[in-house]
Amino acid sequence: MPEFGSESTIRQILSRGPDGRELLLAHGYDVGEGFIDVLSQYQTLRDAARGGRLRDVEGLLGALNNPSSS
Repeated sequence: MPEFGSESTIRQILSRGPDGRELLLAHGYDVGEGFIDVLSQYQTLRDAARGGRLRDVEGLLGALNNPSSS
Protein backbone atom coordinates (compact mmCIF):
# COMPACT_ATOMS: atom_id res chain seq x y z
CA MET A 1 0.00 0.00 0.00
CA PRO A 2 1.46 3.36 -0.96
CA GLU A 3 2.48 5.94 1.55
CA PHE A 4 0.78 9.28 1.04
CA GLY A 5 2.47 12.56 1.89
CA SER A 6 1.97 16.29 1.51
CA GLU A 7 3.26 16.03 -2.09
CA SER A 8 0.58 13.47 -3.02
CA THR A 9 -1.92 14.78 -5.54
CA ILE A 10 -5.68 14.99 -5.29
CA ARG A 11 -5.80 12.54 -8.21
CA GLN A 12 -3.75 9.98 -6.24
CA ILE A 13 -6.12 10.26 -3.30
CA LEU A 14 -9.13 9.79 -5.57
CA SER A 15 -7.53 6.67 -7.06
CA ARG A 16 -8.22 4.96 -3.72
CA GLY A 17 -11.87 4.87 -4.70
CA PRO A 18 -14.90 6.13 -2.79
CA ASP A 19 -13.07 6.27 0.53
CA GLY A 20 -10.51 8.69 -0.93
CA ARG A 21 -13.29 11.02 -2.05
CA GLU A 22 -14.98 10.76 1.35
CA LEU A 23 -11.75 11.51 3.22
CA LEU A 24 -11.10 14.57 1.05
CA LEU A 25 -14.63 15.82 1.67
CA ALA A 26 -14.29 15.23 5.41
CA HIS A 27 -11.21 17.46 5.35
CA GLY A 28 -12.88 20.25 3.41
CA TYR A 29 -11.97 19.42 -0.20
CA ASP A 30 -15.09 18.98 -2.33
CA VAL A 31 -14.22 17.56 -5.74
CA GLY A 32 -17.80 17.99 -6.93
CA GLU A 33 -19.41 16.00 -9.73
CA GLY A 34 -17.18 14.73 -12.50
CA PHE A 35 -14.05 16.58 -11.34
CA ILE A 36 -12.95 17.68 -14.81
CA ASP A 37 -10.61 20.48 -13.70
CA VAL A 38 -7.28 18.92 -14.70
CA LEU A 39 -5.16 21.44 -12.82
CA SER A 40 -6.97 20.69 -9.55
CA GLN A 41 -6.51 16.95 -10.07
CA TYR A 42 -2.74 17.39 -10.02
CA GLN A 43 -2.70 19.84 -7.10
CA THR A 44 -0.69 18.57 -4.15
CA LEU A 45 -2.24 18.27 -0.73
CA ARG A 46 0.18 20.93 0.52
CA ASP A 47 -0.89 23.38 -2.19
CA ALA A 48 -4.59 22.64 -1.60
CA ALA A 49 -4.11 23.40 2.10
CA ARG A 50 -2.13 26.55 1.34
CA GLY A 51 -4.95 27.70 -0.94
CA GLY A 52 -7.56 27.11 1.76
CA ARG A 53 -9.31 24.21 -0.01
CA LEU A 54 -8.14 21.55 2.44
CA ARG A 55 -7.85 21.51 6.22
CA ASP A 56 -6.01 19.25 8.65
CA VAL A 57 -3.60 17.73 6.14
CA GLU A 58 -1.91 15.73 8.91
CA GLY A 59 -5.24 14.20 9.92
CA LEU A 60 -6.00 13.34 6.29
CA LEU A 61 -2.58 11.75 5.85
CA GLY A 62 -3.06 9.74 9.03
CA ALA A 63 -6.39 8.41 7.78
CA LEU A 64 -4.93 7.61 4.35
CA ASN A 65 -1.83 5.85 5.64
CA ASN A 66 -3.56 4.03 8.52
CA PRO A 67 -7.00 3.06 7.21
CA SER A 68 -7.72 0.78 10.17
CA SER A 69 -7.50 3.75 12.57
CA SER A 70 -10.01 5.92 10.71
